[in-house]
This record gives sequence, structure tokens and C-alpha cells, in this order.
Amino acid sequence: MCDLLKPETKFKTKRCTSAAPCNSEPRFRLGRTVATPAALALLEKHGVSPSALLARHQCGDWGDVGADDARSNDEALKLGNRLLSVYRLLDPTVLQSMTSEERRRSPKVYVITERDFSVTTLLLPSDY
Repeated sequence: MCDLLKPETKFKTKRCTSAAPCNSEPRFRLGRTVATPAALALLEKHGVSPSALLARHQCGDWGDVGADDARSNDEALKLGNRLLSVYRLLDPTVLQSMTSEERRRSPKVYVITERDFSVTTLLLPSDY
């Protein structure tokens, strides 16, 4: 695992989406932020900043999870359970033109925050 930021570091970077608009404030602390080497390599290959995904995750934009998983994350914030976000690394217009099978196979990164908010990890599905 590679450390990304010190736990006390606060994100000022915001990535605007409908799920986490620009005025969104962080909804929880990330704790220590780490990433697997494979996740970092894939993010670099696609020109995606780890901090942009962490900011989306921290503001409650869970990415490409289903409605049930999004509700589970919202509930997990109240109960202190683990949080999971899934981010596809292709441009949204490209993703919209794909079949569901192509979309399922598209490159993605998981962001997982442990239930005690001590650690947030960026990893590939194959690292899980």
C-alpha cells in the first residue's frame, strides 16, 4: 500500500457532480488514505487524480454503485459501517454509448472507507 495523504489533511479539491455538487462539504473523515500500486497505475494511465476520487467519495458521491448500495452507504454513515464507492475511469459520454457488458468491463477503481473511519483505500476490484 502507498500512503496518499496524512490523516489530518483536508481536501480543498472538489469535483462537481449531481450527487456531490460544488457546495458539498465532506460528510465524514477519510482517516489514513492509502492505495494499491495497481490502482495508482490505472489512475495515472487514465489521467485521474486520486484526490478527485477521494473528494467525491468524502462528499457522498458514491460513483457507479447501484441504488441499493447508495442507500446502504447513506445508512452506513448513520450507523458507522464501511463505505464503498465505485468510479469508472472513462469519460461519461463514452460510458453512455457503451453496452451494459462493455460498461461492466470498463476500468474502475473502488474507494473503501473502514467502519471506524481510520483508513480509506483506493484499490482495483482484483485487489479486493
